[in-house]
Amino acid sequence: MSFGPPPSPFTQSTRTAQQRKLRRIRLWCAFTGFLVVLLGIGGWIMWPKGNSDSPANVRSAALSPDAIRETVEKTPRSPEGQTGGRWYEDGYKKYETHKAPGTWATAKIVARGIGTGTVAGVDARTGDKAWTFRLKGHLCATTQHVTNAGETAVVAQSEPAHMEDGAPALDGCDQVIFFDVDTGKRLWQVKLPRAQSASVFNTNVTMTRGTVAVAWGDGSAAFAMDHGQRLWASAGASACRDIGFAGGRALLALVNCEENGDATYRVQKIDPQTGKPKWNYRVSRGVKSVYLPSSEPPVLAVAAGDDKVTDLITLDDQGRHRATISMQDYYDPMCSRQEYGVIERCDALVVGREQLFVASKDTIEVDQASNWIISFDLATGKTGRKFEGRAASPIYPLRMSGDKLLAYRENSIDVGLSAVISIDPTTAEQTPYLLFGLDMQTGPEVQDPSMADIVVEHGRVFLAPKEIEGDATDEENLALVVLGMEPAK
Repeated sequence: MSFGPPPSPFTQSTRTAQQRKLRRIRLWCAFTGFLVVLLGIGGWIMWPKGNSDSPANVRSAALSPDAIRETVEKTPRSPEGQTGGRWYEDGYKKYETHKAPGTWATAKIVARGIGTGTVAGVDARTGDKAWTFRLKGHLCATTQHVTNAGETAVVAQSEPAHMEDGAPALDGCDQVIFFDVDTGKRLWQVKLPRAQSASVFNTNVTMTRGTVAVAWGDGSAAFAMDHGQRLWASAGASACRDIGFAGGRALLALVNCEENGDATYRVQKIDPQTGKPKWNYRVSRGVKSVYLPSSEPPVLAVAAGDDKVTDLITLDDQGRHRATISMQDYYDPMCSRQEYGVIERCDALVVGREQLFVASKDTIEVDQASNWIISFDLATGKTGRKFEGRAASPIYPLRMSGDKLLAYRENSIDVGLSAVISIDPTTAEQTPYLLFGLDMQTGPEVQDPSMADIVVEHGRVFLAPKEIEGDATDEENLALVVLGMEPAK
């Protein structure tokens, strides 16, 4: 519970995150004795070293500077990890919380956005502040994508947020800022056209090669990365509106259309330079929400009843239906769009070239793994291999690293180690990437992917809470922004 500013998207956790946090706390208490015995007997087994010299590594290195980065991580000489840079911000009152959308890392810098209007970067190794730039108003939308040159984009308010009923107003999100993560330099800043209705709740930004694309419910626009010149724009006067984009290897648009009084969805592949659709896929009537976790290969996560994802839909390169994968009551891809316009990120779902990987829901059976990751074939929708977590130590997919899956194994109590592991989907071999200990004070708000960004980049693992909160036990009013882990050798 927060006793800070009045409730708003910047000062209050989402209901889902709170429920997951309470469940984690109950698990800590329930499984403490069990895990002490389990870890004492089992310990960590040894995996063979993975091969980092994959074709994807060569392909990634050859991409142009304005293409979206797909880093292939090298297997460390030793998986033993240690605490690297810790980033704290001062001036936070006891229990005061603020949203912190956006976490970006390079070989040198880890940067974060803070909802109240700051973007800053620190040295990834030491945690020393490297740069800061302040926005005129609140941060409205971020993208997880970073180019090969280390650049990304955000959307912010053009004016200081005025107060309404004791909370900041959330509209006026019409400034697009493209910046260098290593230096904090604003490479360009432009104003969205006719974006009076753009707010924290409907603004979305993403990137594909050479292009930054933004949608805000009543319109959309795209800008060239190299100079910020507008490439194309659409107004919201028609019956169909772009409500969000997914970037990466390609650009997909999520389009909402009014047909006979009913709202229906379409997904289009867009030419980034012209804005013209290359193909069009109609989502079935009755679907309430749609997420776009992958643009190439195209994958949709749809909620047939409410905001809970019920199915994953895979398409071919022409936008034709390939397979429907039911989530039933077993799987939870953790898709959520409360604010900051994120439609392309599902925190427990990763899409590879030929398979997707999704986490199951948590269990509370003492003699079973907390959850597991299961793979599905994109072409057929059939289940593949199963990768289990451990009792009270759930596992989540993070991202692809070439043809390997990087996954995070959470340490739910003050015993044992947390880990990032590399999984070979073909052989099911698991290679420890980094093992590290976290104390009891490092709770689920830093480890649970529904409550924290977990970023693996250039040999380091960064745990970054999506809400930063003043430490109730700290007299200096410090709040943890990023906890970095790195190889000990």
